[in-house]
Amino acid sequence: MTPYRDLTDEEWLRVAPLLPELRPRSELRGRPLANTRAVLNGVLWVMYSGATWSAMPRKYPSYQTCHRRFKAWHQSGVLKRMLEQLFGAAGTDLCNSIEARMRVHVAGQADELSVAAAPVEYAQAPSSAPVYEYGGSLKHAA
Repeated sequence: MTPYRDLTDEEWLRVAPLLPELRPRSELRGRPLANTRAVLNGVLWVMYSGATWSAMPRKYPSYQTCHRRFKAWHQSGVLKRMLEQLFGAAGTDLCNSIEARMRVHVAGQADELSVAAAPVEYAQAPSSAPVYEYGGSLKHAA
């Protein structure tokens, strides 16, 4: 696969109709919605580079915004359709590789959580109820 570059105008015109419409906030408070094209470029950068979300360059919107939209697009199937539209079979491979990364990361977290939340009984415990000790560090899901 070729090194990553931001979407061209022609590529953007092909995938823009596939993206769900984001409704602007009804209240005039909070931040304005991030540019969808810039968010997509950030998502593609993470997918191509294999880097963590927090390592995204500053030229893209915040990694939290990009990750949130990535999850929504992935769960709805929009991401896979976009990648197939842009890259054909290579887009399917890219989507499969990100899914593999997601499964490994989530599976590793689940194992840590089940071990970390095991009940521990102490001889000096005043009540007969088990005491739960949460050891280890929990990793951020981004």
